[in-house]
Amino acid sequence: MTDNEPQQQPPGSTTEMRRQPDHGEDSYRGSGRLTGKRALITGGDSGIGRAVAIAFAREGADVAISYLSEDEDARETAALVEKAGRRAVLIPGDLSSREHCRAVVDQTVRELGGLDVLVNNAAFQMTHETVEEIPDEEWLHTFDTNITAMFRLVQAALPHLGAGAGASIINTSSINFDQPKPTLLPYATTKGAIANFTAGLAQMLGDRGIRVNAVAPGPIWTPLIPSTMPPEQVAEFGKNTPLGRPGEPKELAPAYVLLASDEASYISGAVIPVTGGKPIL
Repeated sequence: MTDNEPQQQPPGSTTEMRRQPDHGEDSYRGSGRLTGKRALITGGDSGIGRAVAIAFAREGADVAISYLSEDEDARETAALVEKAGRRAVLIPGDLSSREHCRAVVDQTVRELGGLDVLVNNAAFQMTHETVEEIPDEEWLHTFDTNITAMFRLVQAALPHLGAGAGASIINTSSINFDQPKPTLLPYATTKGAIANFTAGLAQMLGDRGIRVNAVAPGPIWTPLIPSTMPPEQVAEFGKNTPLGRPGEPKELAPAYVLLASDEASYISGAVIPVTGGKPIL
């Protein structure tokens, strides 16, 4: 299913993928579960982020889409949001920068009129066979992008999230927080940190009425895979799950919708696994 997929340079592009991921473009049906909410989704141009943006918009939310530099993918996601009748705001830039994290939140609040849901989804990964070959700069960049940016975004968002009822923070962790893949050592380590960050933050913010949860995807078919893994791993990607295949981004979206909705009013500090049957203990 993923054989002969062309290799890409990070961060990868949806338009260059031979087998296109399914983000729910033709299948997701909304029912007004997020009507009137305003959401910021990092890494929202493609993959899981695009699927979440589509679902949120079809559930009635306006969406700000933070992304690195994948302008074509981002414009396509924005068009899908707008086709659902909701506002889309595109915010390019590098979340490893403290200043940009603040700017992303400021622009979201300014253009959408507020912020109700923060989805921390952006991530960087790279495959390495030995610990010696991991550059110091790459280790720091992975942490700055995957976990430090979450901390900075939360700090910037809190004054706005605290202003309304039903505020929610949703972090993207990974099955790697429980079953770390050694060749993804920096990435897997950050995903463990994200699970702990989620649990601790949920307890800190409970008295403010802000819920904090995480989704832990298993192997999901996104541009990150052919741009950060060698061809032999791409060809076998996801085949070792009980369901025998990688997941599609659209199969993650319902978990994010649930956690963002008022139906999840008593769910905080949770990590929801979407792993194709691989258990997380």
